Amino acid sequence: MIATPDRTPLHRNFFDRPVLEVAPDLLGRILVRSTPDGPIALRLTEVEAYDGQNDPGSHAYRGRTARNEVMFGAPGHVYVYFTYGMWFCMNLVCGPEGRASAVLLRAGEIVEGAELARTRRLSARNDKELAKGPARLATALGVDRALNGTDACATGDTPLRILTGTPTSSDQVRNGPRTGVSGEGAVHPWRYWVDSDPTVSPYRAHVPRRRRS
Repeated sequence: MIATPDRTPLHRNFFDRPVLEVAPDLLGRILVRSTPDGPIALRLTEVEAYDGQNDPGSHAYRGRTARNEVMFGAPGHVYVYFTYGMWFCMNLVCGPEGRASAVLLRAGEIVEGAELARTRRLSARNDKELAKGPARLATALGVDRALNGTDACATGDTPLRILTGTPTSSDQVRNGPRTGVSGEGAVHPWRYWVDSDPTVSPYRAHVPRRRRS
């Protein structure tokens, strides 16, 4: 018998820890997106850790900007960024205020509201692909920059919330290099995923963009 996931919201203290502790501990947790059309719930299966100003791969490596301001705030808030001129990606801020570390949510299994997610991910060939990759995850959940700064630990009505779920056992957690990270940041094995889960996205090394002649 499969145990029913714990629906208790995660406390802010969960996120007020080093990012390399929080990231693998997020696997198996439930992210709930509340919308006027109904809720969508997702079990996290893949994440990446970004360690602020200690990490060349982080948006906060060179300090505070208007874009990354949320990362320097309180833990448990949502950092959303726009990439490649077309996609949004979602992160959860970790560590003490001012530390600017965050976890990128890379993939998950839709466990509630799949019908609504399908209307946003028409190109998905099956439900395992609905949130298979960070941009797909954000699209399936209807996440954009309007949700940047959302407090995922707030009580009452909130558009995004993290629930306890069923934490993944340590023997099922794998780690390796982060996808698409270049330079010094490429060596860090800070991508974490649930072993053999079909919703986990494929690893892709960074490929430099070719300049047009």
